[in-house]
Amino acid sequence: MEDVLDLYEQVYDAKRPVVCFDEKPLQLLGETRLPRPLSSGRPRRYDYEYERKGTANIFLAVEPLGGWRHVAVTERRTKLDFAAQMQQLVDVHYPQAECIRVVLDNLNTHKPGSLYEAFPPAEALRLLRRLEFHYTPKHASWLNMAEIELSVLSSQCLDRRIPDRDTLIAETTPWQDRRNRDGIPVKWRFTVQKARTALPHLYPQYS
Repeated sequence: MEDVLDLYEQVYDAKRPVVCFDEKPLQLLGETRLPRPLSSGRPRRYDYEYERKGTANIFLAVEPLGGWRHVAVTERRTKLDFAAQMQQLVDVHYPQAECIRVVLDNLNTHKPGSLYEAFPPAEALRLLRRLEFHYTPKHASWLNMAEIELSVLSSQCLDRRIPDRDTLIAETTPWQDRRNRDGIPVKWRFTVQKARTALPHLYPQYS
C-alpha cells in the first residue's frame, strides 16, 4: 500500500509520469421500443424491456497530476489487449518519457508476461524497460485513482443503454477530450501518514 501512496506524494515529473490504469466491462443494451420523447412536464421515457447486444470493455488510463486521461473501447480485455495498451502508453502517449510508472490492480492480465505473449521477446523487453508497474494490494483496488475516473465516466456518460461499440466510442471520446481540454486533475488526499493513522491494524505492533 505504501508503495502506491508514496508514489502519489511525489512531485510531478514529465520524464517519469505516474499513470493509473484500469478497465471496466460493459453490457451493451438496445431498445426494443422507441423511447417516448420529452413532453411538457414529462421526462423522456424508456420501456423496461431491452435487447442484449453483447459486451464491450473500456480501458482507462489517467495521469492524475497531468490532468490527462485516455479511454479505449475494445471487444475484450485479454492479455493481448492489455499489452496493446501498454505499447500505446510507451510509443504514442509518452514517447519522450524515460519511465512510465503504472499503477494497476492484481488482475492476472496485468503482468509483464502478457507483453511476452503479445510481442516478440525483443519488443516486449523494449517496452518493459520503459514501464514500471506498481500494484495495489489485494482487496484495495480503491487505491487506484483510475477507479475514481471510471466512476466519473460511468455517472456522466454511461448512465443509459448503449447498443454497440461505435455508440460507446461516440459517447466516451467527447467526454475524454473535454476533460483533457479542461486539464482536470485528480486530487488525492490519502497519504502514507494518514494510512498509518487510519489503518493501524495493517501494521505490525512493536513493543
